[in-house]
Amino acid sequence: MIPVAEAVRRVTAAFQALDAETVAIDTAFGRVLAEDAIARTTQPPNDVSSMDGYAVRAEDAVSGAKLQVIGTSPAGHPFVGSVAAGQTVRIFTGGVVPDGADSIVIQEDTSASGDAVTINEAARKGRHIRVAGLDFRKGDVVAAKGRRLTARDLALIAAADLPAVCVTRRPRVAIAATGDELSRPGEPRGPGGIVASSGYALKAMIETWGGEPVDLGILPDTMEAVGGIAASARSADLVVTLGGASVGDHDLVQKALGPKGFTLDFWKIAMRPGKPLIFGRLGNTPLVGLPGNPVSTLVCALLFVKPAIAAMLGAPTDSQTLTARLAAELGANDGRQDYVRARLSYRDGERWVEAFSVQDSSMQSTLARADALIVRAPRAPAAPAGGRVEIMLLE
Repeated sequence: MIPVAEAVRRVTAAFQALDAETVAIDTAFGRVLAEDAIARTTQPPNDVSSMDGYAVRAEDAVSGAKLQVIGTSPAGHPFVGSVAAGQTVRIFTGGVVPDGADSIVIQEDTSASGDAVTINEAARKGRHIRVAGLDFRKGDVVAAKGRRLTARDLALIAAADLPAVCVTRRPRVAIAATGDELSRPGEPRGPGGIVASSGYALKAMIETWGGEPVDLGILPDTMEAVGGIAASARSADLVVTLGGASVGDHDLVQKALGPKGFTLDFWKIAMRPGKPLIFGRLGNTPLVGLPGNPVSTLVCALLFVKPAIAAMLGAPTDSQTLTARLAAELGANDGRQDYVRARLSYRDGERWVEAFSVQDSSMQSTLARADALIVRAPRAPAAPAGGRVEIMLLE
């Protein structure tokens, strides 16, 4: 068995960023930039007013001064001309500050009468003006290569006058579940049968991480059916199998795919849950064989499939870990790195975690209710209540 860190390193080293494509920004949410997004305009493009009021020369606009109103400057309709001594222009939020003006007096600090206005509070140079380029300038990088685009990024990119961005192609991830005992929800089940469930979560996780899942269905436990995965692997960037990874006569992934060009990198990791994980190549396509127990499947997907997808997207691959305090004592750990399902809460400004009392890898109910995984190193001593532990958030 190899350590988790070594397994993650070997998995991510097998991938590189995929080719790029250009997409419209209204379809770019969640995509990863393959190139820097560079502003094509300056924002704001001119000095503009941040308030409704009057554009003035600060030296003229002393308290009690009476100025002549020579025009207006609403947003989108700049005043044509310049402000001279004793003059002002009525301006509105977003309006371009006319030449000659260097301050805005808000309308609440004035008294208007016909084509004149009296200043009730003296102006200060530069007040209430958003200078050109305050936000960004033409040529600035508004979002860097490798960034996964958020909704806020899309607004910024649109403001930078970019109708499209260059992003990394979504990795195609072929998913195949194996097992005679499996059936889909709502379908008839034979004796000893169970409902296939973890594939639905895996598909959703892959989509969330930026991949494009391709469902190869549920394959029976035959050499021919499992060996058929090889044909689909040629059009995929990653193959993920569910089940068939443990020791036993009916665990066929390695046995059936060996004659089809599968080469093994490693098998078995010193972790719980998820010890019997397979990693290798099926021809030129990397393959991750996830264990069949549902919790093992999804924990291993989080630890190994997620960084593999990130590597293909050219995005950071590190899993974020935090610390929290234990709500109850945990016993000493054995020789495997443990990922303990736990509830998360907040007290006195700190995170607290409480492990579920039963951690069987078949129990999806506890995984669904969990907020985090407590990460326990091999041979970790007993951890007291109130002690700090490392955690991984599940959402």
